Amino acid sequence: MDLIARVAQQFEASARSIETAVEPLAAPIAAAIELIVSSLLGNGKLLVCGQGTSLALAQYGCALLTGHLERERPELAALLLAGDATTLSTGMARYTPDEVFAKPLRALGHAGDVLLAIGGAGDIGALATVIDAAHQREITVVLLDALAFESARELLGDQDVHIQVPATRLARAVELQTLALHCLCDGIDCLLMGEES
Repeated sequence: MDLIARVAQQFEASARSIETAVEPLAAPIAAAIELIVSSLLGNGKLLVCGQGTSLALAQYGCALLTGHLERERPELAALLLAGDATTLSTGMARYTPDEVFAKPLRALGHAGDVLLAIGGAGDIGALATVIDAAHQREITVVLLDALAFESARELLGDQDVHIQVPATRLARAVELQTLALHCLCDGIDCLLMGEES
């Protein structure tokens, strides 16, 4: 096996994936940026969750928002729902797994907040439940998912934003979701602090 050629194939596949994603993703990412900034300026907060392997992306996105991406700025109100092992394991032991994000959202969320829910592949139970809980609290939803989550579109309301990366392979989906998080943070910084010269 030619490992150098294999690595090169991965780079080429990633570049193609990113190039074809610009058109379907630019508008929903821009809409999500405006929604999140409006919430933050109105004293709202961003509640973030990720199911399965997307939990790592949710943690990363929260770190970027409370810290920074490429330039220093005031910390933003972003909170990871059920992101620690104790909360996850206690929750799983005491109630159905589908409630793992909904319970902290009900405890901490208020009208005017925004939920950023990240999904990759597999069962959408916990995300479906937290999206429903968000709607009950008048919390707008930004869903960042992949093509494998097609049924999730039905969960969203007219005011919600769906950022669905056009990828079915896990590696490509995660790359595009990470890029989408970077675009969200960059756009939020630009709206809050102006463009860098």
